[in-house]
Amino acid sequence: MEFERAPRLVDVAETAGVSLATASRALAGRDGVSPILAERVRDVAVSLGYVPNAHARALAGAAQPVVGLIVHDVADPYFAEIAKGVLRVADEHGLMVLINQSERRPEIELTRIRSLRAHRVKSIVLAGSGYVDAAQEADVAAEVLAFRDAGGRVALVGRHHLPVDAVLPDNQAGGRSAVRHLLDLGHRRIAVVAGPTNLSTVADRLAGVVEEVRAAGMDPADLVVEHDAFSRDGGLAATARLLDRGTRVTAILALTDVMAMGALSVLRGAGRSVPGDISVMGFDDVTVAADLAPALTTVRLPMAEMGAMAVGLTLRPPAARPRRRRTGHELVIRDSTAPPPSG
Repeated sequence: MEFERAPRLVDVAETAGVSLATASRALAGRDGVSPILAERVRDVAVSLGYVPNAHARALAGAAQPVVGLIVHDVADPYFAEIAKGVLRVADEHGLMVLINQSERRPEIELTRIRSLRAHRVKSIVLAGSGYVDAAQEADVAAEVLAFRDAGGRVALVGRHHLPVDAVLPDNQAGGRSAVRHLLDLGHRRIAVVAGPTNLSTVADRLAGVVEEVRAAGMDPADLVVEHDAFSRDGGLAATARLLDRGTRVTAILALTDVMAMGALSVLRGAGRSVPGDISVMGFDDVTVAADLAPALTTVRLPMAEMGAMAVGLTLRPPAARPRRRRTGHELVIRDSTAPPPSG
């Protein structure tokens, strides 16, 4: 079809056989349009030469030298470190990075992926936990695979139900090392402050904790596990509930450093000495962990390197089978853990 004037959105809608609203949502990467239909509308837009202002070059041309990075929370130091690694490698290869956040909500993650596809990015890195239930990632998986099949490159940081290249943090083994440290100090009444149960990162770290507790001859049912948001506020709320219930524990293992920060705040406000009255331990070793008072004992993951590895995977030729790059971990002992108080 040829136009004497520049093609309009209504021309795209008519040619694709969809409503004007559907065409608009598809090109904007918004919810409410299936991945297959959205791809068809975008293809029609390109074939007609229709380009909405800001996306003109992107939709009309080939993939842009841009990496789309989607993290759960840009304010979380864990993701800031991963982003640092992504930015370093992208810069080395002359690529720009567009950073988005999903707020740990699959529907927002889906919208961000669609938006990046509309911008014709070269590759996408999804950084953060997947979901225990594969059904929660089904729509994201379909969009990611459509992007890959169209020539885009995708890599993950974290365990997901997506058959693409991935960097896998040492979460389960790290969970074992964390609780082993507390057991070696003599702690037997341990509380775990954990994130939401539907996240694979939480499930993996908890699995390591349970394995080590069982290996020590203890009953995992004796562990106190308190779930809340994977954030400082979540750690604060979970620890406050432990204190309000009068739960008798000598150590708290928070499954992220930011949750441990919330725990430290609550304990300080309650007049509880750390580690004199109760030990606190984190997970990740974010930059500020060493500067807390007391300095935080934690499990170190190579976060910046994880981001760098993910971008590196997108720069390599596609493989017949998804590649998996596993990281190590390191126990970092600082001032926030000590033997339990006598008596």
